[in-house]
Amino acid sequence: MDGSLADSLELELIGRITTASNATFLARLGDVEVVYKPVSGEKPLWDFPDGTLADREAAAFIVSEVLGGGVVPRTWLRDGPLGPGMVQLWQTVDPGQDAVDLVAANAVPATGWRRVFDGHDDEDRPVALIHEDTPALRRMAVFDVIANNADRKGGHVLPLADGHRHGVDHGLTFHAEHKLRTVLWGWIDEPLTDDELAGVERVLAALTDGGLVDTLSPLLTDDEIVALADRCERLLGEARFPAPDGYMPAVPWPIF
Repeated sequence: MDGSLADSLELELIGRITTASNATFLARLGDVEVVYKPVSGEKPLWDFPDGTLADREAAAFIVSEVLGGGVVPRTWLRDGPLGPGMVQLWQTVDPGQDAVDLVAANAVPATGWRRVFDGHDDEDRPVALIHEDTPALRRMAVFDVIANNADRKGGHVLPLADGHRHGVDHGLTFHAEHKLRTVLWGWIDEPLTDDELAGVERVLAALTDGGLVDTLSPLLTDDEIVALADRCERLLGEARFPAPDGYMPAVPWPIF
């Protein structure tokens, strides 16, 4: 959808998405379905400034576009029935696919999947958290590292019928302090591919020449933009997937 057309159309609410922690609505722009998250519906958090989640969602799409791989669906800011907020193109998932799953500990597939950790379910049965071993999910994991995603739950990975995977719900990103919490830990210490490194290099180059800084400045603080560049530099220097670090939990809760 053309940007100017999207902003000229009335945003019509269809219904509320009740599984979201903040006010989230299914809406329509003409005949196109979108997700709408008004700033007025954001709940205060102890570690993120109030009223900034929509901006961070918009910033996530911008950085994703520079990184490449189409991790984040098209996302922008605009006014709506409940005030200004984030709007994102709705994605229809394939119910027959799972990119992240919780399975019996003895039922992890031998190939095509990565084991994240083992635990027990509410009936004390051994289970394992697993995710696909695919280029699309690797790119999402790279994005989460540089965006400092503090909330990559399994339900925030959308499997599309054509094999593409979108990541959504990026309100808890780009904090200047280390906040990485994700279910995508399956490649710890493995080398990044040339293509993955090239994507991170594009983001750093766009920050260095100032163009991306100008685009992100209305959305993030100066310290957050500097921290984004620092994470890119560190990831390029190490050239491999990081391990959990610091006092923060390694995965979000709940994990789905």
